[in-house]
Amino acid sequence: MKVLRIGAFAILLMSILSVSAQSRLDKQVLMTIGDTPVTVKEFCDVYNKNNLKGDVIEKKSVDEYLDLFMNFRMKVMEAYEMKLDTSSKFKRELEGYRKQLAKPYFTNDEISEELVREAYQRKQKDVRASHILISCDRHALPEDTLKAYNQAMEIRKRALNGEDFGKLAVQYSQDPSARDTKATEQMPARKGNKGDLGYFTVFDMVYPFETGAYNLKEGEISMPVRSDFGYHIIKLNSITDALGTIEAAHIFLRVPQNATEEEEQALKQKADNIYAELIDRNGKNWKEMVAKYSEDKGTIESKGNLTPFTVSRLVPQFIEAIKQLKPGEISKPVRTNYGYHIIRFVSASGVGSFESEKKGLESRIEKDMRSKKSEEVVVQQIKKDYKFKSNDKNINDFVATVDSTILRASFVPSSKADLNAELFQIGDASYKVNDFITYIKAKQSAQRYLSASAYAFQLFDAFQNQKVLDYADQHLEEKYPDFKTLVQEYNDGILLFDLMEQQVWNKAIVDTVGLRNYYELHKNEYMWSDRVEACVVNIAMPESLPKVKELLENGVTFDSLQSAVLRDSISYVYVKRGFYQHGDNGFVDDTEWKAGVTKEFPPTVDKSTIIVHIFQVRTPEPKTLREAKGLVTSDYQVELEAQWMDSLHEKYPVKIDEKVLKKVRKRYQ
Repeated sequence: MKVLRIGAFAILLMSILSVSAQSRLDKQVLMTIGDTPVTVKEFCDVYNKNNLKGDVIEKKSVDEYLDLFMNFRMKVMEAYEMKLDTSSKFKRELEGYRKQLAKPYFTNDEISEELVREAYQRKQKDVRASHILISCDRHALPEDTLKAYNQAMEIRKRALNGEDFGKLAVQYSQDPSARDTKATEQMPARKGNKGDLGYFTVFDMVYPFETGAYNLKEGEISMPVRSDFGYHIIKLNSITDALGTIEAAHIFLRVPQNATEEEEQALKQKADNIYAELIDRNGKNWKEMVAKYSEDKGTIESKGNLTPFTVSRLVPQFIEAIKQLKPGEISKPVRTNYGYHIIRFVSASGVGSFESEKKGLESRIEKDMRSKKSEEVVVQQIKKDYKFKSNDKNINDFVATVDSTILRASFVPSSKADLNAELFQIGDASYKVNDFITYIKAKQSAQRYLSASAYAFQLFDAFQNQKVLDYADQHLEEKYPDFKTLVQEYNDGILLFDLMEQQVWNKAIVDTVGLRNYYELHKNEYMWSDRVEACVVNIAMPESLPKVKELLENGVTFDSLQSAVLRDSISYVYVKRGFYQHGDNGFVDDTEWKAGVTKEFPPTVDKSTIIVHIFQVRTPEPKTLREAKGLVTSDYQVELEAQWMDSLHEKYPVKIDEKVLKKVRKRYQ
């Protein structure tokens, strides 16, 4: 037992000593490039990252990679020497990449995944709901909040006891769409919806309302649900399988707003007659009936087809009818607030698999208020990490001085406000009343339904969150070394690209004299192999073959065959003349390479006959600069880079500590 313990201790000790030795080696200087020292750790970090293990990429030796590393560092040093890092283009590009790289540090992965799966589940259903809204600002005083909540509970109780939900909505809801509105000079009269919001699905409503609706069973009435608008009492009228994106057409008969009962009945009878005629002919006369009867002028030219839509875009009666139809079927006349619709259901996309929908859902969540759920968790963690302290007294004292100018987006601070009073601290940063006033002036907008203090608190929440996130963002490199390394890699990569563009790539394109001189010195490296100049004639239809042969027999040369074919309007004949190497064209390969030879290839797989004529045979010869320009330019860029690297090696001489290099080699043996 004792021997085993001693053995285990010896192994542990050796492990500690090994780690300690590696740590000491990491700190040693492996080389200096110009006047800049490079430690073993700097080299090894890059070496480890760029040498994948396994069979995918052949692992380079330390010595092979050493040259690549030195050349890379020299180029980056030269970019700094040329101050490429000071250009607005560079700064803008790096900032864009950094924002993308920073995103994962400001989301909670577990909550994000949970939100995506929740959204996918909800997307599979369309719900139809009604609501009664009791307005209450989210920053309202506690007594006002309680008053609104109690009012909502009292109305809910009456609904549960059997009172008509629609009538209660008309009487009590502070959502103006619940009630009829009279016509004005600007707006026509509008019939109220009695609280019926129609059909919707995920992302169509504010997140708390959506959650309240999807957590109900059909016919159930919710407890008061709080949103930024106030308290909602929600009744779930219907929940059905989601249609997704819908394609449908309609014939529309408008009912005048002040139609008499007789006029209404006459239009209903007309709609019934149109429907009966459509059914009598199985809908084959749809286009004719649209053109003859529909009053939706915008869809007549498209056979009544509406722009593809989702369930939240049209009135619920229209959607209700579609949900009863199969693709191709036509509905009986449907009455809406606008008139009568005869609907032809074309198709519905439904909902795809989770994998196919995931990316789109993530994008929608990022822009939706539910993303705050993830952000709130992150903000709370940042506050904890950086020892956030809030001064609630100073916050309340300042808000008490805010007047109605903030509601007109023309905020003027009160002389009573203490501009230097501290509102909160995070890390080593302190934010005062004056900082918040600057934010208010930048972000304020006119408000109609909020009190001055409520709007001030709303802006303060946003201000505080922004400053907390900004502080964390400014310290990402300090807190996360891997992030710092990644940003530095992007920094160096952008610099390297800009430098190569200036010194090599663009230079090779612009320097036409240098390119021509390079070509003249190396043109024997850009050779054509054996070639023939040939004419390949493809006669796609058998009836055209005798006509082509007749042309050739009457002295038309292959040179002028294309013109003769066009002149005589011979169809399906294609003539192509050009140079061919072995492998370019199988028919040319199977023809004897001798000037004047003509060979006919009868149809095999399809009806085409091929005729090949050889004009001349060319022995190997250099390509012209125009023919080889892509290859020549690429090779010239390589030569320019080699010459440039020679000058960089002179400018930034390298000194390698061979003893340290030997230890590094040993590490990777």
